[in-house]
Amino acid sequence: MVKAQVVDIISQRTGINKEAVKLTVEAFMESVIESLIDGEDVSLRGFGNFIVKKRPKKNFHAAPGKWILIPEHNEPFFKPCDEFKELVKKNIK
Repeated sequence: MVKAQVVDIISQRTGINKEAVKLTVEAFMESVIESLIDGEDVSLRGFGNFIVKKRPKKNFHAAPGKWILIPEHNEPFFKPCDEFKELVKKNIK
């Protein structure tokens, strides 16, 4: 599913026009990104948490005799809540 499909579904379910839904979805995504950049986790009860994980530097073996150093970096991560995980486990098609 892509963002346009999410917007369509929300618009159909709520009766709100697509442009307003699109602006809302984009504002939500921007606020999550801004919060993570500022070092704040985003927790949505019943859904999950958006967090930043610090990844250590590591060497990666790219080819025989060729190693690449991947520097320490921060990486966004989504951790679904237990209810979310159980619903997906039980209902996957």
